[in-house]
Amino acid sequence: MTSVTIVGGGLAGSEAAWQLAERGHEVVVHEMRPVVKTAAHQTESLAELVCSNTFKSTDTSNAHGLLKAEMRQLGSLILWAADEARVPGGTALAVDRVVFASAVQSRLEGHPRITIERGEITAIPSPSVIATGPLTSDALATSLRARLGVDALSFYDAIAPVVAYDSIDHDVVFKASRYGKGETEAEREEGAYLNCPLSREQYESFIDALVAGDKHQGHEFDKAPYFEGCLPVEEMAARGRETLRFGPLKPVGLRDPRTGRDAYAVVQLRQEDRAGRMWNLVGFQTRLRIGDQEKVFRAIPGLANAEFLRHGSIHRNSYVNSPASLTPALTLRDDAQVFLAGQITGVEGYTESSATGLLAGINLSRVLGGAEAVIPPGTTMLGALYRYLREADPKHFQPMNANFGLLDDLAKPERDKRRKRELFAARALADIESWQREHGLAPLAAAT
Repeated sequence: MTSVTIVGGGLAGSEAAWQLAERGHEVVVHEMRPVVKTAAHQTESLAELVCSNTFKSTDTSNAHGLLKAEMRQLGSLILWAADEARVPGGTALAVDRVVFASAVQSRLEGHPRITIERGEITAIPSPSVIATGPLTSDALATSLRARLGVDALSFYDAIAPVVAYDSIDHDVVFKASRYGKGETEAEREEGAYLNCPLSREQYESFIDALVAGDKHQGHEFDKAPYFEGCLPVEEMAARGRETLRFGPLKPVGLRDPRTGRDAYAVVQLRQEDRAGRMWNLVGFQTRLRIGDQEKVFRAIPGLANAEFLRHGSIHRNSYVNSPASLTPALTLRDDAQVFLAGQITGVEGYTESSATGLLAGINLSRVLGGAEAVIPPGTTMLGALYRYLREADPKHFQPMNANFGLLDDLAKPERDKRRKRELFAARALADIESWQREHGLAPLAAAT
């Protein structure tokens, strides 16, 4: 079997290493810590959790829970270790982070086909899985940019919230593009944006709530100077009460066709996916804590019952513009034996990162054996995540969490939200199993 290099010993790298080793490959995991340190990590352990100690819900009626169930079906090492380290957390998979990292590292160190080497990798090896996460070293980032193109790698992550289309009050919002502009005739006629009109009183109240909102401070590595092009919306509000009205909330060119009048201010939502199920709050990158995001942004007319599919954030990050730079399987376009996995691909969250590492390991093994890489269907959470990374608009690409808005619609509409998610989950688990059988992917026993 061919020897494979894993660059990065985080969640995605550890999962990819296990998947490859269990399929008979000799694997070398390169982790630069402690030789080269980062601003976020506290230890030299593999799979160190640097933020929360929870992998979120295990309930399959939750998007994260469904993704976990699919990963268990595929034999995830990371979820085995999380179960070993689990602490009370209700339906959330909360872990003792020290026990968790120790469990992952001991399994990798004890595997006869895995070698762990400490030190920085500065060039892209092949065959390999690049899973260096949001704190990719400057030297390797330079190599990636040279290989993928100067605009392929982002170093500053400004994410606006995304809400579900069917949770927006369409009696309040109106569809229009500024001055009737659009890239297609349909956009010019109907408008490419959803617009939430605010009166002066509503705008003033919104500014007060933004400025007073509880803001997340984050780690030292997050405390980079803001770029003027991606200021947090609350920072803009603090600079002056009219700042937002001359920025992302400017009402000019957005006359409400129902009233024939201009609003005092307008919040715009831009379509995030091809199916139109997810809509992005334009210019609303934010450091507000999740609870305050939901409270403050639901005060926007039309969003009172908004379902948040992704919350906003601003922090330092390194991630590739995957739809513009990678293949559908997340490989380099000039080398099908170099896979990317984890947060560097444009996914957010522990579970999502681990899941891409799992599939990268499976697919690199297939490619080395002369087969093609395979991606689960869009009815599964894993397949839908990969589809987003393939089909998102490269001009506005932002990292994404697992959420039900990514999945294919049900054949028969279901109005009850809980029942709809149960049907999504049942279909996804049946389809991931069928996909496994179709491609001869026997489930791995992650640990015994």
